[in-house]
Amino acid sequence: MKKTYPNIRLRRLRATKSIRKLVKETTLSSHDLIQPIFLVEGKSKKEKIKTMPGIFRYSIDNALKEIKYLEKYGIGAIALFPQIDKKFKDNEASESFNPNGLIQRAIRQIKNKFPNITIISDVALDPYTSHGQDGIISKNKKVLNDMTIDVLVRQALSHAESGVDIVAPSDMMDGRVKKIRQAFENKNFHDTIILSYSAKYSSNFYGPFRDAIGSAKALGKADKNTYQLDYSNISDAIREVDMDISEGADIVMIKPGIPYLDIVSKVKEVTKVPIFVYQVSGEYSMIKAASQKGWLNERSIVMETLACIKRSGASAIITYYAKDVLKWMK
Repeated sequence: MKKTYPNIRLRRLRATKSIRKLVKETTLSSHDLIQPIFLVEGKSKKEKIKTMPGIFRYSIDNALKEIKYLEKYGIGAIALFPQIDKKFKDNEASESFNPNGLIQRAIRQIKNKFPNITIISDVALDPYTSHGQDGIISKNKKVLNDMTIDVLVRQALSHAESGVDIVAPSDMMDGRVKKIRQAFENKNFHDTIILSYSAKYSSNFYGPFRDAIGSAKALGKADKNTYQLDYSNISDAIREVDMDISEGADIVMIKPGIPYLDIVSKVKEVTKVPIFVYQVSGEYSMIKAASQKGWLNERSIVMETLACIKRSGASAIITYYAKDVLKWMK
């Protein structure tokens, strides 16, 4: 008896590598990737970060060499994060808006040497506070929203004055996007972009990053649950995104990456602004550690995770693997 088969065989479109490429829905390119760079004071420094193998803190002179290498491989954007000497830290984060501070000097020198590289600067106080929180705290350890915003505005303005392309407030204080946007308009920084960390969750994946910027010890056993989002919630993320866009954000950020792709997808459904996603330090370190043990194929797993982030709705991805990915692509 002759067998009858269905008219539709979905495997036809998976039969060869060439056909799979023809029907691929999600592609990854150098334009999608942003490389984070950690900065430290001094000269000729390249410091290992124990919890992030393969990632380093650079003095500005060595950061310029690294950026030249990144540009060669096609990186068009970088995100800067500082490690600040303990002697410059205080409760008011006064070093954060120093016009001759580490980040401000780095922005000027990078922009002067690499005018086509887009520079994203972190606007937050945790690298600069003696207690490791993202804001000014009261005597009873409460993070003070409005006083923190006053400092954030001064910090953002100092970055704009240094020539940054994009400021990225990552502090999660209420109303800070509006105040930064107003300050930019008043000072004629009409074209400076605000990338707001709108949905930054209070995640357990940030540990290696806090080691990298030197805030882990200062923070100690304290947490950031009163201002970062509860990882159980979706609606808070939507409200935060809506508020930041209404206040003048040009781009919104969702952080972390892989565990929060449902948030990315949901935000993509309800907003038209670009969405950036941060594949955070904990994600990087887990992949790196498992790969070094031989438990995962590093290249394959990285490409898969980044494609998944892009597929969920990300316009661009901040990832510590950006340089490696571009080398693999080459």
